[in-house]
This record gives sequence, C-alpha cells and structure tokens, in this order.
Amino acid sequence: MPADPRSDQSRPPRRAVASSGVESPGAAPDTPAAGAVEVRRSTRRRRTVSAYREGDRTIVLIPARMTKAEERRWVTAMLDKLAAQESKRRLGDDGLTARAAQLSERYLGGGARPASVRWVTNQNTRWGSCTPAEGTIRLSHRLHGMPEYVVDYVLLHELAHLLVPGHGPEFWELLEAYPRTERARGYLEGVVAAGRSPQPPADEDE
Repeated sequence: MPADPRSDQSRPPRRAVASSGVESPGAAPDTPAAGAVEVRRSTRRRRTVSAYREGDRTIVLIPARMTKAEERRWVTAMLDKLAAQESKRRLGDDGLTARAAQLSERYLGGGARPASVRWVTNQNTRWGSCTPAEGTIRLSHRLHGMPEYVVDYVLLHELAHLLVPGHGPEFWELLEAYPRTERARGYLEGVVAAGRSPQPPADEDE
C-alpha cells in the first residue's frame, strides 16, 4: 500500500468522489459490498478523508496518523457516502416498477402485479419488504451499489411474496426459476457475515 496517494497528474479520471472532514466522523453506517477497497495513508493529510472509484476498486485516502479502528470506521462511512452519491444516477422508482414488471413476466408468469414499488431509506434491518394485502413493495437504499443480479433477486423475492406470503416450499419453488438465486443469496450472506449490513430477505418476517 503506497504511503501517499499518487499525484493528480498520474491518477486516472476519478468518478463518484466523496470527501469528509475528520473532526466529526460519528458512528459508521452499515455499508453494502463495494468491490475491492484500497486504503492509502498520507502524511500530508491531517483532517480530511476522501474516496473515489477507480475501475472496480474504491480508493480511500486517509491521514497517516489514523488508528486501524478509525480507518475501519472511515472506510465504511466513505463507502456509504459514495453509494449515496451514485444512487442519484441509478434506477428510480419508475424504473424499479418497470423492472418489477419485467421480472414478474419472465419468472413468475406475470402473476405478481404490485400496486407500487419504490426505494426507501428507513429499512436498516432488511433488504426489502412486501405488504401483500396492499400490493406494495419497498427496497432498501442499501442495495444501491450492489450488482444488478442481486437487486433483481431481492425484487423478485418480494414479488414472489405477492403470490405466496410465507417462506415455505411453494415460495422457494417460485424462485427456482431465477438462475442466480443461490449466487445472490450467497452475496448477501457474505455481506452480512462481514457485519456491515442487514439480514438477507429469507430471514425476514414479512
């Protein structure tokens, strides 16, 4: 790991840059998986932390004086900040509704027809939720930044609940049609194992 970040002249174009002061980090929020993370310490940095995407990696720049515990807190916080910035350019509620219709048609025979599908920011203990009686589906904003197949799985999981409320054999038979169910569940379980995010949909009480 380089002691100092590279100069602006040698650094490739950045995207989704986030920056914060070190004075008031607060509690580190839960953060979705965001690929490889490289931490670069700099003796020239005294009171600021910044982060940016570089290909499939996230570069986090911190002061050299930081402890390992502070580093972990700030890396988590900056990943969350980047994800929030990037979410503004991601699928909106209308696009999410259209995607739900596509997934329902392809994997559920068009049988699941939600009344509404939207992103929410108040679901910190689950990836998604469904209220079958009202036909509403809500996905956690914490899914922003995760692979598309993972978001599709969570959305399809909630769509299936419009047809089967519980998590019995009939429910899982519906999800067998989606070829990336196990891969997506493994991804989410890996994030949970890292201790950074809420439980996978299968562990929810709908």
